[in-house]
Amino acid sequence: MTPPVALTIAGSDSGGGAGIQADLRTFAFHKVHGTSALTCITAQNTVGVTRVDALPPEAVVAQMEAVVSDIGVQATKTGMLLNREIIAVVAAQVQTLQIPNLVVDPVMVSRTGAQLIDDAAIALLQTALIPLATVLTPNRYEAQILAKMEIHTLEDMQTAAQKIHQLGAKAVLVKGGGMAGELRSVDVWWDGQVLEILRVELVDTNNTHGTGCTLSAAIAANLAIGIDALTATRSAKEYVTTALRYALAIGKGQGPIGHFFPLLQSNGESDCNK
Repeated sequence: MTPPVALTIAGSDSGGGAGIQADLRTFAFHKVHGTSALTCITAQNTVGVTRVDALPPEAVVAQMEAVVSDIGVQATKTGMLLNREIIAVVAAQVQTLQIPNLVVDPVMVSRTGAQLIDDAAIALLQTALIPLATVLTPNRYEAQILAKMEIHTLEDMQTAAQKIHQLGAKAVLVKGGGMAGELRSVDVWWDGQVLEILRVELVDTNNTHGTGCTLSAAIAANLAIGIDALTATRSAKEYVTTALRYALAIGKGQGPIGHFFPLLQSNGESDCNK
């Protein structure tokens, strides 16, 4: 067998709910072979993050080169890049290695509004990496920074998507997870021609860790298979919604979504919520 291959360039989540771990599970679900280039290692669980260690930029480059030179990739996603130096080398390697179908999850601000990387890193992300993106997936707070505006309504999300598109990404998906009420399940797509409002069922659960990572990984997996970008995004949203229905009630804080929900279904839906 020669399956499609996807590469995730992101951080490791020791709790297994987000980052590289979530991405690889998502790739496997879509029958795509997952490869990885780690950018940082975190000590975290369902309660929070206690330590973050960045890998040397040279190590990130070496991982990317090792994968692409031998195995090749049909799509790639970026997650937590952590600092300016790593952003710079990742952007350079995407061009040097001619990596196709790049999905950029900017991971600049958490869904609660906490800034995760410094202003210099954000500035470089905008000028060096975002223009290379096939699909860019900012959450509400990231979109506010990129569009330089407040976002409170669906109309604001639409305007922000159009403004962010001017940074150079082929398509922008402004995610509604940080919005209030029913807008939490609404995302806005803009690719310069099509303005689409993507709605799914709102799943009421506190166990939502890893949704952003999973969405971008699912988009990348679908692109690797050969699906067009908008259809890939619609399918990715459906995958995340179903995984939220089977979210895992583990740990003392915010548990992860159920990436492997077909296995959970076979054991009975209630098993994962005991």
